[in-house]
Amino acid sequence: MTSRERLKAVLRLQEPDRIPIDFGGTSVTGIHVSCVAALRDYFGLEKRLVKVHEPYQMLGWIDEDLKEAMGIDTEGVFPPRTMFGYPNRAWKQWRMDDGLEVLMSEDFRFVKDANGDTLVYPQGDTTAPPSGRMPKGGYFFDTIIRQPPIDEDNLNPEDNLEEFQPISPDDLDHFEQAAAEASATGRGVIASFGGTAFGDIALVPGPFLKHPKGIRDVAEWYISTRSRRDYIHKVFERQCEIALANLEKIHAVVGGKVDAVFACGTDFGTQKSAFCSVETFRELYFPYYKRVNDWIHAHTPWKTFKHSCGSVARFIPSFIEAGFDILNPVQCSAADMEAERLKAAYGDRLVFWGGGVDTQRVLPFGTPAEVRAQVLERCRIFAPGGGFVFNTIHNIQARTPVENIIAMLNAVREFNGQSCI
Repeated sequence: MTSRERLKAVLRLQEPDRIPIDFGGTSVTGIHVSCVAALRDYFGLEKRLVKVHEPYQMLGWIDEDLKEAMGIDTEGVFPPRTMFGYPNRAWKQWRMDDGLEVLMSEDFRFVKDANGDTLVYPQGDTTAPPSGRMPKGGYFFDTIIRQPPIDEDNLNPEDNLEEFQPISPDDLDHFEQAAAEASATGRGVIASFGGTAFGDIALVPGPFLKHPKGIRDVAEWYISTRSRRDYIHKVFERQCEIALANLEKIHAVVGGKVDAVFACGTDFGTQKSAFCSVETFRELYFPYYKRVNDWIHAHTPWKTFKHSCGSVARFIPSFIEAGFDILNPVQCSAADMEAERLKAAYGDRLVFWGGGVDTQRVLPFGTPAEVRAQVLERCRIFAPGGGFVFNTIHNIQARTPVENIIAMLNAVREFNGQSCI
């Protein structure tokens, strides 16, 4: 099988010739720039600085030579702008606090504050308040909450819809070209078009907006899902209308070049519990997910990808009923998320994209032998019958030992009957 045939088989819940591997296909299946640089050194690839294509999580771009070395089967299509609202272009050198030299967009503009933290500006506009903070010595950015005073009598749902607008001709051109280039690689294609993540808490504060209005504080947003539910419904209703219109235009230029779409990254699980009840999920979120998924399935060949960290076992039946085809990151370390249980209960209805190894403990802090053992066990559980794309549980984190990453890749190759790298 080709990489794309392999992914398509998995998406049909059929067993392929081997487990397909995704790294870098989405913003939740990527690799921290420090690890991308270490992998390039390990494989003896051309010496060059790594591009940070998603600065919020500091994800490194995986070039073609590294994709081939790692045996990656997927290709990602990304939005034209980063989480901080600027495009990736005209790369410039930037030194992280630990001394690692990376490449950032020319529109990445920052200052160091009195504490030595790095503050980044939305859309590269230094006249706006900074929207992200990387603590001194850190490896990622945190969102800076810029919640304006809330006037309860004059709350306007339109203020929480500033980022959800009819797609522009330039953005359509971007997706058309990006999808064509991704499809030409022969890998399976997963696209992130945006606009369909209802209440994604990473997006609510608007790190890409210069002056976000509406409800933008994380705690205030969660409170609002209970105390201002009519307001949230109005936001979601209009967001859904815009998203469906945009998807129709995107599909017209992209068509079958895409195999799966990152539909939503809203997290519902914590390590041991959940952010809301199943009843709240079904009343507040479910109707909009179903409308989006129903439209995609009625008009396109795409499969839909639902990302939700944590203990989400209680929500999985509703995810499936809402029309999601794929679950990520499959956090097997969270409560009630044991791999055997998930595969037995949902393996005939859901693709597990992730869950291959724990990125909180085993991959960053275990031995290579421990990494190998967990990867082989997860492959043994998830692979039979298809429906499994190998990826870690969320992104590979900063400074994860390269020997552990190689042990992970070798374990997948061992399970697939391939030679080690």
